[in-house]
Amino acid sequence: QVFTFNGVKIKVEPSDKVKNGAPMSIICHADISKNTDFQLKHNFTFFKDGKLVFMTISDKEDARYEIPVAKSADTGDYECRVKAGDKLVISKPIYVWVAGMTKPILTADKKEVSEGEIVKLRCELPEEVPPLEFFFRKIKTNSEPIEKRVAEQNQNFSEMEYYVEAGDNILQFDCFGKRQVKAGWESSQHSNKTLVTVKEPFRKPTLITRPSNNFTEGDIIEFECSTVAAEMRGIEIIFQKNRTILNSVRDKKFLKYSTLATQEDSGEYQCKVEQGAVSKTTKLNVFVSELFPKPTLSASMTQLDENKDLILNCSINGLRRANFSILRKSSSGDILLKKSKILAIKVNVNDTGSYTCKAEVKGIIKESKPVRISVYAPVSKPTLSVVSGSPEVVLGKPLQLICHSVMGTPPITFTFYKGDEIKKNVTNDTYATFLDEDIGLNDNGGYRCDARNNHSSGVKTSNTLNVTVIVPIRGASLGSVPYGEVEVGSDTAFLCSVKEGSWPIDFKFFKKTDHEVLLHKVREYSDRTIWHKKTMKRKDTGTYYCMASNRASADVRSRPITISVILAAWQKGVIAAFVLTAMAGAGAVALWWFLRKKKKGNVPPLFVLG
Repeated sequence: QVFTFNGVKIKVEPSDKVKNGAPMSIICHADISKNTDFQLKHNFTFFKDGKLVFMTISDKEDARYEIPVAKSADTGDYECRVKAGDKLVISKPIYVWVAGMTKPILTADKKEVSEGEIVKLRCELPEEVPPLEFFFRKIKTNSEPIEKRVAEQNQNFSEMEYYVEAGDNILQFDCFGKRQVKAGWESSQHSNKTLVTVKEPFRKPTLITRPSNNFTEGDIIEFECSTVAAEMRGIEIIFQKNRTILNSVRDKKFLKYSTLATQEDSGEYQCKVEQGAVSKTTKLNVFVSELFPKPTLSASMTQLDENKDLILNCSINGLRRANFSILRKSSSGDILLKKSKILAIKVNVNDTGSYTCKAEVKGIIKESKPVRISVYAPVSKPTLSVVSGSPEVVLGKPLQLICHSVMGTPPITFTFYKGDEIKKNVTNDTYATFLDEDIGLNDNGGYRCDARNNHSSGVKTSNTLNVTVIVPIRGASLGSVPYGEVEVGSDTAFLCSVKEGSWPIDFKFFKKTDHEVLLHKVREYSDRTIWHKKTMKRKDTGTYYCMASNRASADVRSRPITISVILAAWQKGVIAAFVLTAMAGAGAVALWWFLRKKKKGNVPPLFVLG
């Protein structure tokens, strides 16, 4: 008995898209070829999304998986597997969509609540399989529903809490669900609407003013805020303006507040009643008209010299009668100068500051804008000096000057001059600095500075400052007479000179050994110096150099020269004569000795022949 599978197919009746609640059949067909007509047992196994849902054994080549009432949970990928003998064939999967979801059921834990309480809702999708999404809606009259979304991965219901706000009289809730299918998202019908009745723990407050809503500065404004509550315990009434709390009471049904009206009292007021989590607010606008304008303070002068007369005058446009006072502003508080409309004083520098005046009518006090008064003492003659202290500068280096006035009211304007040319203007308190970076060889003076402020005495000028320009040392060199070789006992003149450098110059002479040996030093108001070394000795042979420095720079070193100390000619003759005399004496002694031995016959032979 030989057979083979030609294929396995799966199909859905009536179609692969079925309405929720309709019957549905999944049919599996095995196409098999046999060499003879014999009976063959087939094992049919149906899977949905990889999970076993139905299996049967038949000698027919077809099998049916009947679903009498299709539900949305039956949506998914189906396949069938057919096994005969030791052979197994699997069909291609087919996607079945059961369109439409079951209608959700919504329940509330309360049918009647008070403002500030919580309503707990439960939405269930019977017969649906997670994951699911639930949407809860809070429906208020004449407003858009407030919707909240919850995703559930493991259950077919969800719960949600809603806070009942003030003003929520009658509330309706409903819900619906969604699930994801291959075509996108599928939504269920909306659930039944659940009605919740809301009770008011207290009424919205009433806010009134007496005698009206329009006032004039100086009037008394009376505010009254009240409410009606079922239970006064825990009630709090708060009265505020622009986020500032003006008054509050607890466990009472009304609040009163009064004030003397000013223009600043115009604006929006709020009466807020709170109990637990519930808050209700009533707003009221109040307008306060002006009784009189702000006063104006005028000064005879705002900038004046010390010991001059100053007159301050306080006035109100269109109004003559008022209680006036003139004050000086201070960080520690206003200083009352005079309860009057006019103030006349002879000023000194300590009177510099800001002044205001106040006017009072019917208990309303208004203040003018401040007026700045500046009193000036004259500047003293400035002094001009070099910041480093010494009136000199190295050529090529910057020169920093400071101009300083001991006396004078700031601000002071300082002007720096180099010759007749203005180099810089600086406004400061008591001093100013100037950095001259353009120093030339001929810049040996001509600096001065001016100082002036707003005093009528005008400009004061410093003495002229002469600055010495110091040229740094350049090109030190060393020579000697005689040069190179010097006879023992003779004198040697060493000459150290520089190509450039301001006087005085410090010269130093050194001999190089295993360490530097200073032989001579001198300060000269010249660009050269000569050092005479007496009676040269053999030990003076060696290498010499010199160094030069002035106030501008460190030591500048010359190239070294080598001096060899040799014997004089007469010294060489004496040595030669001494050597010849010694040799003659030695010869005479040898001859005497020879003649004496010969006379005695004991002369040894000079040569031995053999």
